[in-house]
Amino acid sequence: MTEEYEDDEVVKKIMHIIRRAPHGTIYSYEALETVLIMAAYDQDVSMAFIDDGVYTLKKDQDTSELEIKGYMKTFTALDDYDVEKLYVDRQSLEERGLTEDDLIVEVEVLDSAAIGKLMGEQDTIIPN
Repeated sequence: MTEEYEDDEVVKKIMHIIRRAPHGTIYSYEALETVLIMAAYDQDVSMAFIDDGVYTLKKDQDTSELEIKGYMKTFTALDDYDVEKLYVDRQSLEERGLTEDDLIVEVEVLDSAAIGKLMGEQDTIIPN
């Protein structure tokens, strides 16, 4: 991989892969926190939402009956941290009856081959 340098600091390309549904485990929430921290340190961070991970970005989730605090609106803060590379697997979205309009943030919808190619360009992949 080719590392970029910004002000004499190494900038790594890091992709977080979100595959799990947002509720029932803490994985998606922890991934979001990790992404925000890495972005604060000026790393080249991206996220890919695959399988049930696409539910993480669904608008208007009501978590009150689960008795947990919803964190989905926090994804709107990613833009403030210059995390703009958000990718969603087209097949995963379609299989779950969702469209790009159902998501809380702007994403790039790609087929699995394109997401796989992007994964190959990263210095580090962090699976969820």
